[in-house]
Amino acid sequence: MPAKLNLKNHPLSLYVHWPFCVAKCPYCDFNSHMAGKIETAAWRNALLTELGFRARQAAEALSVDYSNIELKSLFFGGGTPSLMPPQITADIIDCAAGLFKIADDIEITAEMNPTSVETEKLNAFAHAGINRVSVGVQSLDEAGLKFLGREHDTKEALSAITAAKRIFPSVSADLIYGLPEQTPANWTKQLNKLLSFELGHMSCYQLTIETGTIFHTRARQGDVLTADDDAVAHLYMVTEEVLNGAGLNSYEVSNYAKPGQASTHNLNYWKAGDWLAIGPGAHGRLTTANGRLHMANRKSPDGWLSDINVNGHSCETQIIETKYQSFEEYWMMGLRLCEGRPLTPPPAFGGGNFFLHRDWLNIFIQEGWLEINNNSVRTTLQGRLRLNTILPRLLDAPENELKA
Repeated sequence: MPAKLNLKNHPLSLYVHWPFCVAKCPYCDFNSHMAGKIETAAWRNALLTELGFRARQAAEALSVDYSNIELKSLFFGGGTPSLMPPQITADIIDCAAGLFKIADDIEITAEMNPTSVETEKLNAFAHAGINRVSVGVQSLDEAGLKFLGREHDTKEALSAITAAKRIFPSVSADLIYGLPEQTPANWTKQLNKLLSFELGHMSCYQLTIETGTIFHTRARQGDVLTADDDAVAHLYMVTEEVLNGAGLNSYEVSNYAKPGQASTHNLNYWKAGDWLAIGPGAHGRLTTANGRLHMANRKSPDGWLSDINVNGHSCETQIIETKYQSFEEYWMMGLRLCEGRPLTPPPAFGGGNFFLHRDWLNIFIQEGWLEINNNSVRTTLQGRLRLNTILPRLLDAPENELKA
């Protein structure tokens, strides 16, 4: 039998994509689809089939028996995974436990929308094995919820958080800022309301206009759908001040946590870890002896289901990234982290072959946007506001052009 993988240096996570929603939010560019009639038995069987395929694929790619692979986190995303029948959730968790070693402190997260119907299912999800929920509040302002096309109201959001806090050991909540004419006072009020629930984790995302969304169509027609850049920057600074002041420390551009409550699963993404992914449109990564393996499934729910029934998987993309692609991903994800990343990436991510642009690195340090400590580089608060400016310049080192 192959030697056991050293997972202290090689964390493995599992992502499960449930693509169905009650309605499509106008800002959302995720692979989500209006839920019609769903053949739950067929979806259950397909997800379990693909999970078995991915476990075998990981064992082959990592040269280790998959029963020796330790799973550190499992994340049900979407779509709206809280629309998934809890029994399917339980079956996926049980299947994963039969395939892999389960870490004693495994984090098992499900995203949920705070409608009254879904809140009633929380006990069933806890019984299934979920130990962390991320509640998609998005706004605690009725006008904001209507603007964002959400199906719940403020009362339902607060009730959902109350119920989740009672049932789960770990609860996170999401908010969106940067809505048109949103004021710092309004935003501060929303933040403080969520803080009153003593959550261990919060995510605050800037509203952005993504290609292919309803908001994108409206923006092209001339509608103003976001606050201006200066207002957004001010709201971000308010977020940092209010949440950090309440003991939720910023650990990533959009994420805040009390000590020990940062998201294990998302940290694995940002730290260039490995993860398997099942479900329509799901993407995974594995670091193999030959390079970084990028896997992506077919996005269409019907097409994905058909592929599983015929082939046992739905791999639309399965390629080894170039070292430069892995180098780019390492920094694009890693500089989102407040702790930063080692200046020389591991060899699998182009370390020793590719470099950050030295001149721009020095300029950004002088501007106070980047810092280097103990041979690691990190963004400052001002730098996190300017990542879209910083990243393309850092990655455009002239010595990389001949190697990419």
